[in-house]
Amino acid sequence: MKINLFFVVFIYSLFEFNVYAQNSVVVIKPSFQVYKTVNSTALNLYIYKPLDFDASEIYNCVVFFHGGGWNNGSPKSFRRQSMYLASRGMIAISVEYRLKNTHGTTPQDAVEDAKSAIRFVRQHANELNIDPNTITAGGGSAGGHLAASCALLPKFDSPNEDLAVSSLPNALILLNPVVDLGPGNYAHKRFGERYIDLSPIDNIVAGAPPSIILVGTKDRIVPVKMVQSFKEKMEAVGSRCDLVLYEDQAHAFFAKKPIKYFIETTDEIDKFLVSLGFLNGKSTINNQY
Repeated sequence: MKINLFFVVFIYSLFEFNVYAQNSVVVIKPSFQVYKTVNSTALNLYIYKPLDFDASEIYNCVVFFHGGGWNNGSPKSFRRQSMYLASRGMIAISVEYRLKNTHGTTPQDAVEDAKSAIRFVRQHANELNIDPNTITAGGGSAGGHLAASCALLPKFDSPNEDLAVSSLPNALILLNPVVDLGPGNYAHKRFGERYIDLSPIDNIVAGAPPSIILVGTKDRIVPVKMVQSFKEKMEAVGSRCDLVLYEDQAHAFFAKKPIKYFIETTDEIDKFLVSLGFLNGKSTINNQY
C-alpha cells in the first residue's frame, strides 16, 4: 500500500507540474514617463504596452493607483494586473503619487496627483497612442479612493494645469475602495470637517462613469454596507455599478495568497472591460496563471 500510495502521489505531482508548466505568464517591463514635477519631486507613470505594440495604432488605456492609506505603497503593486491587461491589448499605466511617509503630504495632494495623471494621459494621448475617450481608472483601497475621486470630486485640480483637459476617467475599477469618509468610517478623523469634499459617495452626480467594485465580505476597512450604499447612489443617478463580493475575504484579499483571488478578480475586471467594448475576445488569465 505504501508503494501504491507513493506512486499515486508521484503521478499526481507530475500531472500538477505539467498543468502549471503549460501556463505562460506574459512578462512586460514598463517604460517610464514623468507626468508631474512638484518642487524637486518628479512623479512617474509606469507604462506597460502590449508586446506587439504598433506605434501606428491607438489603444484603450487603464490607469491604476496603488493602496497604502495615502501613506505608503508602490506602483509596482499593480504590476501583475498591468502586465495582464497589456497582454490583452490595452496600454496599462501604474501611477506614482505623493505619499505622507515619503513626501510629507496629505490625501488631498494624492487626489491632486491622481487627477494630474489622468489629465496628463488624456492631454498626451496622441503621443502615448491612447484613445482619450476610453481611459479607465482603477485602484485598491486608498488607490480606489483616488480613482473614484478623479471621477467624482469637483475639487483638488492643480491650478498649474490646463483645466480644459478633463481628468474624469471613462470607467472605474474599484478593488476594496475607500469611497465613504463619513463619521464612523476608516480615517474619518484624518479628514475632519472637509471630509465631504474628499468623500466620493457624497459627490455622486449624473454622468458618473460605469464602475465595478470588488470587495471581501469580511473587509473591516471597506465593509459591504459601504459599497452597497455607493452602488445604490450610483444607480440612482443612472450610472452602472457592478458589485462582486468575495465570501469571507478581508481587506486587500486580491493582492494576497492564494493567487486564486488575483486570478478571479482580474477575470471579473476583464469581463467588465469587454462589456464596455474596451477589450475584445475572451479572458486569458487562466492560461497565464
